[in-house]
Amino acid sequence: MSIISRGRVLSGLALVGTGALVLAGCAAAPEETDGGEAAVDFLPCMVSDAGGFDDKSFNQLGYEGLTEAAAEIGVEPITVESASETDYAPNIESLLGQGCDLIVTVGFALSAATLEAAAANPDVNFALIDDAADADFDGKPDYDNAKPIVFNTAEAAFLVGYAAASYTKTGTVATWGGMNFPTVTIFMDGFAQGVAYYNEQKGTAVQVLGWTGDGETSSFTGGFEANDQAKAVAQGFIDQGADILLPVGGPIYQSAVAAIADSGKDIALLGVDADLFETDPSTADIILTSILKGIKNATHDVVAAAAADDFTNEAYVGTLENEGVGYAPFHNFESLVSPDLQGELDEIQAGIIDGSITVTSYLAG
Repeated sequence: MSIISRGRVLSGLALVGTGALVLAGCAAAPEETDGGEAAVDFLPCMVSDAGGFDDKSFNQLGYEGLTEAAAEIGVEPITVESASETDYAPNIESLLGQGCDLIVTVGFALSAATLEAAAANPDVNFALIDDAADADFDGKPDYDNAKPIVFNTAEAAFLVGYAAASYTKTGTVATWGGMNFPTVTIFMDGFAQGVAYYNEQKGTAVQVLGWTGDGETSSFTGGFEANDQAKAVAQGFIDQGADILLPVGGPIYQSAVAAIADSGKDIALLGVDADLFETDPSTADIILTSILKGIKNATHDVVAAAAADDFTNEAYVGTLENEGVGYAPFHNFESLVSPDLQGELDEIQAGIIDGSITVTSYLAG
């Protein structure tokens, strides 16, 4: 099973969270540790997107990585939750005013505000999760103090798409996103490629709803909130016969869970970023597997590196090969999937890593 390891395999990453202008942990680093040694003079900080630090997904994982690293360093981090897009720039400014040495921001949506702050504050380091920090599109980060942390989740999604095609009973699966961001559509596209590969290998015709191959014409809820709109999108796919659902966008999976419960049908859910079986036990009976990002370990490592004065703007790209992406166990579905599936997935993963099986994405190559 391709599961992201707990080891420090991720070379320097960063993360973030979500919410409103709520500051947690504003204490400065102590002058001395209990052992009498000089404490680290370093203040790590984090801004979430609108999903919040309790989203049971990427914001939460980033927060956990930050707090774990801070505890090891012996400092108290400052974290700020954003309630909406209008909070992003003010929240970053609030952290700058409190003397943060490293500010980690989560998500593509914070890119503009983060890069603007990085340009204006060259003595402060920034780490952007799910963004290339390349507003001028010249193929490299725009600033020496802005580190991109991205994940080629298409590779892991390809494997999960193959697994979904193997498991579906109706021959129809579905995926949709919160918003049309590259970091969202990369999951959807990789998933559809995996389904197509299964059809090619098995001579089947499993259908993917929600992804057309073009972000402009594919399905999105319009945001990352668990609300009636997100539930209606999930219900629409259930009504069209989909028995496996892949919602991509933090809390919107919760609306899919509600739609599945209301349907009374045998429908499986797929998670993203974190293993939903572990982070949200209420999904245990419906979660087939999850597409994973090594966000917690990555965040830990970038914070630790910055504290050790080892920060660089070199991009980190998580892949199957470096265990930056992967997929979760089948958990309660272990006895329900095909007995041949695991061996097939192992072979496909090896093929993706050695290049004999091509998975396209904006991060490939």
